[in-house]
Order: sequence, then structure tokens, then C-alpha cells
Amino acid sequence: MASSRDRQRKLAREKLDRQLARRAAAARRRRQIQAGVGAAVVLVLIVAGAAWGLGAFDRDPEQKAAEDVCLWTPQDASANTNLKDVGAPATTGLPTSGVRTVTVDTDQGGPITAELDLAAAPCAGASIAHLAGKSFYDNTTCHEITAEGALRCGDPSGTGLGGPTYTFYNENVPTGPEASPSASPAPGQPPTYPKGTVAMIGNPPGANGSQFLVFFKDFSPAQPAYPVIGRVTGGLDVVEKIGALPTVDNGAGAKVKPKTDVTIRKLTVGEAQAAPAPATGSPAASPSAG
Repeated sequence: MASSRDRQRKLAREKLDRQLARRAAAARRRRQIQAGVGAAVVLVLIVAGAAWGLGAFDRDPEQKAAEDVCLWTPQDASANTNLKDVGAPATTGLPTSGVRTVTVDTDQGGPITAELDLAAAPCAGASIAHLAGKSFYDNTTCHEITAEGALRCGDPSGTGLGGPTYTFYNENVPTGPEASPSASPAPGQPPTYPKGTVAMIGNPPGANGSQFLVFFKDFSPAQPAYPVIGRVTGGLDVVEKIGALPTVDNGAGAKVKPKTDVTIRKLTVGEAQAAPAPATGSPAASPSAG
């Protein structure tokens, strides 16, 4: 008969075997759970990676485009008392195609009408529409008849230093004309700024605000600097009439100030609309517009 000690050893071994079996089973369950979780994580990562690659986590393209149309850089009116604070344009939902019609009534005649090209210069279009809505241009002067053959308008202070309390970057600056061996534009090339062109002019250059140029002569500089924003569609004869006015010293040694004040009584901007189809053979800014 087995001794009492042998029975105790047998019972202890059986107990140890049961403990080891339970531990092995628990370990197998943990491995199965971990394997299942790992597979699920890998699947999630694969699906997420594929979705990211297809752009599922990108913002809506139209919304992103609307948000990124323009950047308005604040200007300090306390540092430049010629600036006028009328707020800044919106930064979302700005039209980036079609045209806006500008109508200008002056004390020299009118109306002068122009189309702003929203595809080429959406920020200029948004800025001028915003300022016109605030009556920013009303009862201001075109304070220069420039040597380049353009009216310079849009500064309420009439100094060339004025504008709103924000600026925006250049858009649609033309490339320079191809030069001939004599360093002049090659013959037969269209002018860089045809008569009737509307362009922004910044102070300093590249920091555009409210001031704009309306060309009454063709102009082709070696290094264009003015962003083209539109063209005159009616009343160019009024622009030419103003351009022919005698000029006097502007106080800074330049004989560019109209001897007779040229006042913009009212400037309005219409809603964005589809651009009209160009007439066959017609230039972008017809010399005979108006």
C-alpha cells in the first residue's frame, strides 16, 4: 500500500498539472485575443491609409478654394493717417470667375463703365466691390494724370499715400514685351497695357489697396509692374478727355496733378456674372471702346 507521503506527492503533482493546464489555456486565449486585435488594427490602418490616399480626409475642395482666394494684410492707420478704415472684404465665398461691372460717374462726364476680370484678379474684384459698397470712392479725386498715359484714382486723401487699412498681393502682372536689338519692343507686338486697360497701383508697389489706373494711351514698359484687373467697356472718350487736361506740379516736383480737379461722384460695382463671349477679332481692351 502506498504510503501517506506518496499520496501527498501524487495529489500535489495533480494539482500542479491542473494549474499548468489552466495557465496554458489562459495563455492561448490571450494570444488569440491579441492576434484578433492586431488584425483589426492592421485592417483599420489599411482602410484609413487607402481613404487618406484617396483624399477622404481632405476638406471639401470648393470650400478650401473659397477660403484660400485672398489674403488681406492689415495696415496701421495710426502710422499713416491717409488710410481710411472701412473694414476688410470677406475671405470666403469670393467669386473667382466671370466679371463684375464697374460704373463711374465723374464731374467731367460719364458714365465710364469697365469690367473687372474675376478669373485673373479675384482679389482686386473683391476689394473694389467691398470699397464701393462702403462709398469709399464717392467724392474722391483722380489726383494724377501719369506720364505713362493713365488716370490715377481711388485715393480719398488725394496724396497717393491713401487707401483702406489693408493691402493685398499683385495679381495678373503682364510679362514684359519681347525686345528687339534696339532694346525697344519688337514691331507688331500688342501693347502691354492697351488703351482702356484698368490696373491696380500699390504704394509701395505690390501692396495694393484702393488706387487704380485707367489707361488712355497704349503703354509698353520694359518691366511691367501694374496688375491688370479689367478693361473699359464704355466712356473711353471721357477718359481721353480727362487725360488731355493740363497738369500742374503736385507739390513733389512732378507735373501730374490735373489743373482742374477731376472728381468721382459715384462708383458702383455690380454682382458677379458670366463673362461675355469676346467678339471675333476684337482686342482685350479696344482702343475705340466707348
